[in-house]
Amino acid sequence: MSETVGIILFIVGVLFDLFGCIGLVRLPDVYNRLQAATKCVTLGTCFILLGVFFFSGFSAMGIKALLCAAFILITSPTAAHALARGAHISGVKLWEKSVKDKYAEDKESKLAGGKIEKA
Repeated sequence: MSETVGIILFIVGVLFDLFGCIGLVRLPDVYNRLQAATKCVTLGTCFILLGVFFFSGFSAMGIKALLCAAFILITSPTAAHALARGAHISGVKLWEKSVKDKYAEDKESKLAGGKIEKA
């Protein structure tokens, strides 16, 4: 039974990874591509690692797979946020059809509040 659950988790993980890779190719700008990479690929990789755990059980490999999944869940969104913020600070433009720019809104609200002075 656990091998069947492991195989199902493998398949779901590979599908999420596939959709994340398609998003990296098809989406228009850096920020949208980071979203695809972060959400889909992180979730897909965690599903694959959970499949490894269900397939192998409480062995050394299964425990390592759980630890790797926890590490990926913590580090991948953090790294994507740092990359997006760095891209915004360095001047990478959003796609022309983007609706909101939260970083610019936060910067403007700080400037209006007198916390930061314009140079």
